[in-house]
Amino acid sequence: MSLANKPAAAGTITLGDLTVNRLGFGAMRVAGAYVWGRPRNSATMLELLKCAFDLGHTFFDTADSYGPNVSEELIAEALHPYPKELVIATKGGLVRLSRHRWDECGRPEHLRRALDGSLKRLRLERIDLYQFHAPDPNVPFAESMGALAELQRAGKIRHLGVSNVSVSELDEARQIAPIVSVQNEYFVGERSSDAVLAACERAGIAFIPWSPLGGNRHRALRVARVQHIAARLAATPAQVALAWLLARSPVMLPIPGTRSMQHLEENAKAARVRLSPDDLTALEHR
Repeated sequence: MSLANKPAAAGTITLGDLTVNRLGFGAMRVAGAYVWGRPRNSATMLELLKCAFDLGHTFFDTADSYGPNVSEELIAEALHPYPKELVIATKGGLVRLSRHRWDECGRPEHLRRALDGSLKRLRLERIDLYQFHAPDPNVPFAESMGALAELQRAGKIRHLGVSNVSVSELDEARQIAPIVSVQNEYFVGERSSDAVLAACERAGIAFIPWSPLGGNRHRALRVARVQHIAARLAATPAQVALAWLLARSPVMLPIPGTRSMQHLEENAKAARVRLSPDDLTALEHR
């Protein structure tokens, strides 16, 4: 494939004792509409997942809530037995009662069941990176993290991460178990997690920005300065938005997701886009 290994141009990043290319793949959108049910054409999504790895994405991010369960099942169907370079991260702690609901559930018994379900669907004996999807306001954060730390000690989890957390929650999690990643919303135009990113930089923790292009409406792509720089560089707005994330911090691990082969290849090329100091200054402006 002519675009093979393009994400490697962004360099690598470590997750504990694991090393991956610094432009990952978010597998949320391979599920059906509204991230609910199976896609209309599973064969197309299976081919897209295979191509994502062939392009050089060695970090795949998913969750049991994507589908629910569908994204994990498709990853296993497409790629198992897994290439040794591939690191699969999944998450637990959100439940889907309908296509429009994402409810927090951090009860230890739920997290234990969720992890066992992910292991079965992904056909693994141990998850390389298991992330607590979101703090549950009805369960003490330390109770949820303590349950995951126990599962790590039991050998079911290699490394732990957290998602949708504040600096204080990250600090609390790190007092319970080693944390190798944080996954919060972050993109050009949404930087409310700047303090969390700074904490990750100080601690050498990978920061995984979810919604790196601004969600379903791709808000990052409509920012005028993103469009202007893209036109000047003969790049696409998506490539500029991803290149900004890569330049923003050495601990950044973007995970753009798509169900389009064209967009998959387009996003992979972002690893080769180089922004000038003036470009970065313009994009830093709020």
